[in-house]
Amino acid sequence: MTQLADYELVSLIGRGNHGSFFRAKPPGRIEVDEEFVAVKVLDHKATDDDFRRFGHEMKVIATVDSRYVAPLLDAGQSNGTLFYTLPYYQQGSLQLADVDLRSQVRAVADAARGAHDLHEIGVVHRDIKPANILVDDGRGFLADLGLASVGSLGTATVGIGPIGSIEFMEPEIVYGQAAGRTSDVWSLAITLHRILSGQSCHPDLPTDSAMAAFRHVLQRRPQIDHQIDDQLATVLSKALAPTRTERFSTALEFADALERAGSSRSQ
Repeated sequence: MTQLADYELVSLIGRGNHGSFFRAKPPGRIEVDEEFVAVKVLDHKATDDDFRRFGHEMKVIATVDSRYVAPLLDAGQSNGTLFYTLPYYQQGSLQLADVDLRSQVRAVADAARGAHDLHEIGVVHRDIKPANILVDDGRGFLADLGLASVGSLGTATVGIGPIGSIEFMEPEIVYGQAAGRTSDVWSLAITLHRILSGQSCHPDLPTDSAMAAFRHVLQRRPQIDHQIDDQLATVLSKALAPTRTERFSTALEFADALERAGSSRSQ
């Protein structure tokens, strides 16, 4: 694919659970100062219901006013293919970006503040993982809201595309409980653990069977790698506590705790 609507797709950035990101040249109607933007192209051909739900979600997401969320520049469909446009960050995502530990912690804290801003308008991201935290000039930006649940927090509305990686999923979601603030906090903590240690909190997570992976997540507590700094490990332990009431109640609390732990470590 080299053309989508009035975008010239230059190169593939990466693939996700439900679509692909491309570096693209924006059309003149998009007011951006940079030469390139990032276009997310959803995999499946959309039904009429998909179009309506996608349009509703994009309208809500476009209202997000947060310095920690990658802004939505455009959205549309072309021959049954849904897409949306974000700024292009050259450093890429935390999955690939070469940044030091302090910057990793700060990027996840920034993403947590972005998640809090989403929660404040009734949106749960639902798919936070290293690939969905973008990095630019030492700051982090939460991106790829294609799985966002829009509506009152506590509802179980599912956005376009399949559920995200089981590794990053709060166990309560597997049990069928509604996604909420702690769902994204859980995913942020699992994300930071993987970034800091290079390991999963579920080191033996089955990869050949979704049902086996679900059982593993439900039956075994996340394991925090012993090489992670004690103060950061304490923050992760609270975010991954056995019950929702024991965890950080908001993503903002998690972000503040991360920043305190990071600051103490650097002193």
